[in-house]
Amino acid sequence: MRLLDQFYIDGAFVAPHGTDTFDVINPTTEQVIAIVTLADTEDTQRAVAAANRAQPAFARTTKAERIAMLTRLHAAILARADALRDATIEEYGAPVSRAAWIANFSAQSFLDAAQVLESYGFTRQMGSSIVTMESVGVAALITPWNSSAGSICSKLAMAIAAGCASVIKPSEMSALQNQIVMEAIHDAGLPAGVANVVTGRGDIVGGELSTNPNVAKISFTGSTTVGQIIQRAATATMKRVSLALSGKSPTLILDDADLSQAVPLALNAAFMNNGQACIAGSRLIVPEGHLAEVIEIVKAVVAQMKVGEPSDPATVIGPLASRAQFSRVQNYIQLGLQQGATLIAGGEGRPEGLETGYFVKPTVFANVRNDMAVAREEIFGPVLSILTYRSEAEAIEIANDTIYGLQAYVHSTSVEHAKVVATQLQAGRVLINCLQHDPLAPFGGFKQSGIGREYGVLGLESYLEAKTLIGA
Repeated sequence: MRLLDQFYIDGAFVAPHGTDTFDVINPTTEQVIAIVTLADTEDTQRAVAAANRAQPAFARTTKAERIAMLTRLHAAILARADALRDATIEEYGAPVSRAAWIANFSAQSFLDAAQVLESYGFTRQMGSSIVTMESVGVAALITPWNSSAGSICSKLAMAIAAGCASVIKPSEMSALQNQIVMEAIHDAGLPAGVANVVTGRGDIVGGELSTNPNVAKISFTGSTTVGQIIQRAATATMKRVSLALSGKSPTLILDDADLSQAVPLALNAAFMNNGQACIAGSRLIVPEGHLAEVIEIVKAVVAQMKVGEPSDPATVIGPLASRAQFSRVQNYIQLGLQQGATLIAGGEGRPEGLETGYFVKPTVFANVRNDMAVAREEIFGPVLSILTYRSEAEAIEIANDTIYGLQAYVHSTSVEHAKVVATQLQAGRVLINCLQHDPLAPFGGFKQSGIGREYGVLGLESYLEAKTLIGA
C-alpha cells in the first residue's frame, strides 16, 4: 500500500493542507493499491500564487531557454518511461502496448513543442503595425483519467513553449502516474513556480482554478458536461478557455472500401484504450448492401480479441478504469438491447473466466438507428454500433447527425474519394484509411466536442495573446 501525500508547489514537494483522501484501485484486481491525499482550496491557492510569482520572469525567457527546459523534461520523462508504463497498467488497466505508447508519447510531447517553438515567429508585420504574440499568463491544466500522463505532458509542453507558468490538476484516479510526472518535473530543474501540481477533486480544485482571478487560461480535457461547468465559471474573470471534450466519432466505410482492411481498423478505432477514448470510432456506418459481410468480419475479428490481464502482450482489451465505469457501460449494453439493436458480439456481464476485475466483453450492435442511445451518447467503453446507409449523401448525413464533432474516420480504396467525403464531415480531425496521430497538426472538436485546438502552432497560440503596436 502506497501513501501519496505530497504536492509539487513552487519547485518543491510539499505537505498538503487538505485532509481528504482517495483510494486508488487496481481495476484488474479490484484491490486498493494506494491512498492519495487530495488538495483543498488552500492548496490550490498556494499553487496559483506560486505560478503567479513565477509568471513575469518566465514570460521574459528566450526561445533558447524554453527549448532547454523542454529538452530536459523530455529526458526526465523518458528516463521514467518504464515506470509510467507500469503505473498506467496497474492503476488504469491499459494493455501493455497502449501503456508503452502513452509513456513514449508523454516524453515526445516536449520535443514536439520544442520543434514548434523553434520555428515560431512571435513578432510579425500586419498592415502598418507590428504585432507581438505574448504569454497569456498563468495557465490551469486540467487533465482526465483516461490518458493522464499524456495529457499532463502535452499541455505542459505547450504552456512552457508559450512562457506560461502552470498549475496542473490531474485526476485523483491517476495518482501513481501523477507522482512519476511530478518527480520528472522536479528533476528537470524548472524555475520555481513554473510547473505546479495539485491532485484533487474537480469541484474543489477545478472550481478554484476556474474562478481564481490570477489564472488567465484554462486548458481542460474531459467530458462535455464538465466542460460546460468550467466555461460558465470562467466567464466571470474572462479566462481564455480551451476545451477538448466528448465525442461520438463516426467511421464511414465507403462503398468502394476493402472490407478486409477497413473493418479491422474500424474495430481498433472503436476499442482503442479499452474503448475509453474521446476519439473512439464508436459508430460504424456501412453500405446497406455490405452489412452481412461486415457482420461476418466483425464476428471473426472480435472473437480473436483477447480480453484480460493488461500486462499480457497478447491482451487487446483490459479492464475499465473503475467500478462506476463498468456499471455505466453495462447499463448502455442493456439499453441497446431494450431499444431493439441486434447484438452480434459481446453483451452483458464479464467475459468468461474473468470473475474479478472491471472487464467488459467487446460488444457490437447491428441494426442500430441513429436515434438510439448507443448511437447518440458517449459510452466510454468497448461498445460499437453499426448503422447502414443507402447513399453516400445519407452516410454523411448520419455521420454529422450528432451534437459532437471531435474525430471521424473514412475508408476507401481511393484516397481522393475519401478526401471528398472527409471535407463534408463536421469533425476536427478526419483519419483516412489509418489510425495515426500527428503531434504537429491541430486537435480539437467541432460543436459540443470542444473549443480551441491543441498541438502544433494553433496549440501554441492558444496560450498566447496578440499585442498590436501602431506607429512603432
